Amino acid sequence: MSESRYERGLEMLRRIDGSDGEAVAASLQDIAPDFATYLIEFPFGDIYSRPGLDLRSREIAVVAALTALGTAQPQLKVHIGAALNVGCSREEILEIIMMMAVYAGFPAALNGIAAAREVFAAHSAE
Repeated sequence: MSESRYERGLEMLRRIDGSDGEAVAASLQDIAPDFATYLIEFPFGDIYSRPGLDLRSREIAVVAALTALGTAQPQLKVHIGAALNVGCSREEILEIIMMMAVYAGFPAALNGIAAAREVFAAHSAE
């Protein structure tokens, strides 16, 4: 029997985000349980599970994209933690965020650096 999209996504989510990702999905259960399922199946079960990029490269792309958006601080924090989990160093994460000043502006990069500061502090406390 083949693995379902949900099972594959949940396993990938655990590999990338640990308990942080599961907490995001769990937080939706009382208000939007279908959306929690979509969150696990599509990005993690379908996209993250594809061959072609390793998890480290995928998280570099996500940190850059979320920084550039400038409006996704909670998601950026989760993915900064994920980038650390899959092998990115703090220095690499900061370089990724600083690169976004060129393409998304200084306010977006400053917000990203503030998010990184919080995540790094939380990881140091653990």
